[in-house]
Amino acid sequence: MTDTAAPSPVEATRHWLTRAVIGLNLCPFAKSVHVKNQIRYVICEATDLEGVLADLERELQTLAQTDAAEIDTTLLILPHALADFADFNDATWFAERLVKQLRLEGTLQVASFHPQFQFEGTQPDDIENYTNRAPYPILHLLREASIERAVDAFPDAADIYERNQETLRKLGFEGWRDWMSKRG
Repeated sequence: MTDTAAPSPVEATRHWLTRAVIGLNLCPFAKSVHVKNQIRYVICEATDLEGVLADLERELQTLAQTDAAEIDTTLLILPHALADFADFNDATWFAERLVKQLRLEGTLQVASFHPQFQFEGTQPDDIENYTNRAPYPILHLLREASIERAVDAFPDAADIYERNQETLRKLGFEGWRDWMSKRG
């Protein structure tokens, strides 16, 4: 008998992280924190923006108060909220304001991933959008100091965006589906 149950949001997110983000080297900084188990995966049970922001506030404070050797970054996974990309995109403005209100600007920042992610000036079905497409809406909490260290270690960090888009163009939709369908 085979197990056909859908993966949990954390399992789906870990798969996306290991296959897409690390496996395709979309973020050259992700592998080290993954290998060192310094990524905190948190499921947000909220169904509305208010609840998401409450969980985001808690996680921003947790990350700010925890040693980077223990938790370097947090993925706040939103399986029940902000399924519409326009709503999610609007919510990122509130997330950035919250960082400022908590006086964490310059210490932490929030990046965003979404199943329907679309860069400005692209069409919804452009393969380049898949560089920021995740199985669920995700608010990624990052330490500014860690970003600075990673950028120092990766001299062409400014080129990551273009390199990622080129990687996805070469892979194409069929290649993406095949790549992501593999486990491990």
